Amino acid sequence: MRNGKNEGVRIAYTLEQCWRRVPGGTGTSALEVLTELLAIDECDVVGIAGRHRHRPTPGFAPPVPVATFPIGGALLVETWTRLRWPLVESLVDGVDVVHSTTIIPPATYKPLVTTIHDVAFLHHPDFFTARGNKVFRRSLNVNREKATLVLCSSTATMNDCLNLGFSSERLRHVPLGVRTHAVSATDRQRVQQKYGLPDEFVLFVGTVEPRKNLARLVAALESLPHAPALVIAGIEGWGEAQFATSHEVHPIGYVAAEDLPALYSLCTVFAFPSILEGYGLPVIEAMAHGAPVVTSRGTSTEEVAGGAAVLVDPLDVASIASGIRTALNGRDDLVAQGYARAQQLPWSATAALTVEAYRDAMEMRS
Repeated sequence: MRNGKNEGVRIAYTLEQCWRRVPGGTGTSALEVLTELLAIDECDVVGIAGRHRHRPTPGFAPPVPVATFPIGGALLVETWTRLRWPLVESLVDGVDVVHSTTIIPPATYKPLVTTIHDVAFLHHPDFFTARGNKVFRRSLNVNREKATLVLCSSTATMNDCLNLGFSSERLRHVPLGVRTHAVSATDRQRVQQKYGLPDEFVLFVGTVEPRKNLARLVAALESLPHAPALVIAGIEGWGEAQFATSHEVHPIGYVAAEDLPALYSLCTVFAFPSILEGYGLPVIEAMAHGAPVVTSRGTSTEEVAGGAAVLVDPLDVASIASGIRTALNGRDDLVAQGYARAQQLPWSATAALTVEAYRDAMEMRS
């Protein structure tokens, strides 16, 4: 066994979301943590995923070899969560620990570490498809029975897991991080021209779906005299994506990862009044690149903001409008606070806590 404190760890690491049409925050965080793990000498990481006929989503190509199962998609999810087959160790030799980077746990007899970003499907099942709700609930039950350790992105998710019957000994709080990219005047000019951006705008970044609360954000801007235009950067997920409004709205669709830092730095205010998030990566990404942030009170994004954002009631249009007005008037102070907050959350810290969890899981199963 290779579970001594000074010996290497061979990790089978799920990367299925890299092939999803919308990899989202789970895809981003999995790759960012993986990048940091590869810089740690003791970590030997092998990616695992189902069979796919197409390449990974642009910008989400894994930086490690990926072992693929002979089945994929919905069939792989069903067999993993119902039959606990096919086993990871049938595909990858010498595995010490399996890390499921989403709530859907692969089948394994090895120590299993699962990252759970949120249980929003329990709080707001109407925000998810019927199939999604079934798969997530079944996956939660499997993790409760089989996962050696569960990594929670926020204390809100950790508390949810405690209330759902996970013992505190099996839970670890592992906050996500942020990577700050230098943005030049040339970068900003290129991105502004590429996406046809107005000179001043409120920015939203994320998948367009009901829990992102875009209808109330549009209504809030519509109620503010002379409010900047709204730019919506994100792929349509599901639900209503069109808004009957007199306010100027620019849906620019998918934005390449290399363009996001300049986009954040160009916006007048970044508004993210989501109803429920597991973490809220766009909040800290916006802060890291010089955007004043407005986000939701009483959710994990308040925790991520760490006192460096204007907090609003996401269910109250007047509160969202007031928050945007406050951010417009106090922009310089918010930008400085955001930069300081982002410096507290490097991805290297996330990776270090993750490796610590691997070691703990291996010891718990030894």
